[in-house]
Amino acid sequence: MKLATLANGTPDGRLHVVSRDLTKAAPAKAAATLQAAMENWEGLEAGLKAEHDAVNAGTAEGLINFDPAKALAPLPRAWQWLDGSAFDSHGELMDAILGIKKEKTGRPLMYQGVSDKFYGPTEDARFMSEADDIDFEGEFGIITDRVPMGTDKATAMKHIRLLVQINDWSLRRLAPIEMKTGFGWVQAKPPCSMAPVAVTPDELGANWRDGRVDLELSVYWNDAKFGGANGYHMSCGFDDLVSHAAYSRDLVAGTVIGSGTVSNKNYREIGSSCIAERRGIEKLDTGTPTTPFMTFGETVRMEARNGDGSVLFGAIHQKVVKA
Repeated sequence: MKLATLANGTPDGRLHVVSRDLTKAAPAKAAATLQAAMENWEGLEAGLKAEHDAVNAGTAEGLINFDPAKALAPLPRAWQWLDGSAFDSHGELMDAILGIKKEKTGRPLMYQGVSDKFYGPTEDARFMSEADDIDFEGEFGIITDRVPMGTDKATAMKHIRLLVQINDWSLRRLAPIEMKTGFGWVQAKPPCSMAPVAVTPDELGANWRDGRVDLELSVYWNDAKFGGANGYHMSCGFDDLVSHAAYSRDLVAGTVIGSGTVSNKNYREIGSSCIAERRGIEKLDTGTPTTPFMTFGETVRMEARNGDGSVLFGAIHQKVVKA
């Protein structure tokens, strides 16, 4: 099942059911917003699936041509956004270039970020200054229904209702400053972006396994291929991340959890999902990073294709602009 949110003049938009080929859509009857659907997923899932079948058959009431570029984020605002850092190759490289020695505890890494705003897939990303070292970060993510406190890993998998694709914007100049305070990021982590379509895990078929997205995330900077890392190589799956987050709290329905920057150990061959990683490789190889960060007017594009070559979530394609 594929779901998207279209603008209707309200902060949460209007939920639509989308065809598998992303060409048609119809307003959802079961729920007006995605947040409403998440809050009663078990009760509404069967109805949404029936609507999805009707959209794919071309018989749905209110059927329209779907333009992914005009969609909002599937959840334009969420009650909670938690981002992991589950790709060891990325974390180890970042630690090396920042000179940080983290204690290896086996615990998932996670922080809580801005949730009251997710950029739509083609919405301009606004920043105060190029001097803050603007960077994109390609990720996969999940959306849960309500998760009770203390949920274990096996049960956590059942609460993963939707998968999404995320661009976790970062301001690299500010990150180490805030890290040294011992508190969390605030200025270094502005709002993220989402691809236009959220999908149920079954849409990935065999490419959803072990709580991971086994697909390449293709990243283009100013239309040039920048990276193509695979999402399967997480040190812990999304089920681990859900269980970790729910250890001491209930997770509200509509909680979004990110994988962290998608990265593979052979990053020199396949490229990277963020500029900081590329600069880290350059520093290790030559002693000096040479790739600049983003400037106003530049663009980034991200998409993931399913095993049959079809675009899964639609594309994030954004321009960086001055606020």
